[in-house]
Parts: sequence; structure tokens; C-alpha cells
Amino acid sequence: MRKGIHPENYRLVAFKDMSNDDVFLTKSTADTKETIKVEGVEYPLIKLEISRTSHPFYTGKAKLVDTAGRIDKFKNKYQKFKKEAAPAPAPAAEEKKEK
Repeated sequence: MRKGIHPENYRLVAFKDMSNDDVFLTKSTADTKETIKVEGVEYPLIKLEISRTSHPFYTGKAKLVDTAGRIDKFKNKYQKFKKEAAPAPAPAAEEKKEK
């Protein structure tokens, strides 16, 4: 393995899932200006939109978390490209009567 390519400043950081307020601690080098107290000790805080405690794959629940309105933004953005419904075909003319 090459030496000197890995960061040396690992520290305990609190990650908070904003959808269910779950907090867990792990080592990280991520920079942040926010802090949180966990069990009386202050840690740097990283906010997450979704984590292992709220992701449908890990929870087994098909729950949609759309905090930023991304689906609505997508639909509004591409509304102009939506194909207009084609008019219904006119009823078929009476079939030729057999002679």
C-alpha cells in the first residue's frame, strides 16, 4: 500500500438522520461547523437526509421521503415535454355491406 495518501485527522463525528432524528457516532474526516451533545459529550455534527435507519431497503418499509420536493420539481420541469393526448379515433365507418 502507498504511504501518505490517507488522511490522518480522523475523529468521532455525530451523524444525524433528519427524517427520524436518529444519531450515530463514527469516525470521519468530514468538516462541519455545527456540533451536537450526545450523552454529555460534544461532537461535530453532519446532517443526513436518509440513513440506514430510514432507508426503505434496510427498514423493509416502502416509504417515500421527499424533503426537497424533488419529484414535484421534476414533474414541473418536464411538463412541457409531455405528449398531449391524441384525440380518440373516430368510430369506424360502417363496414361495407356485403352484396
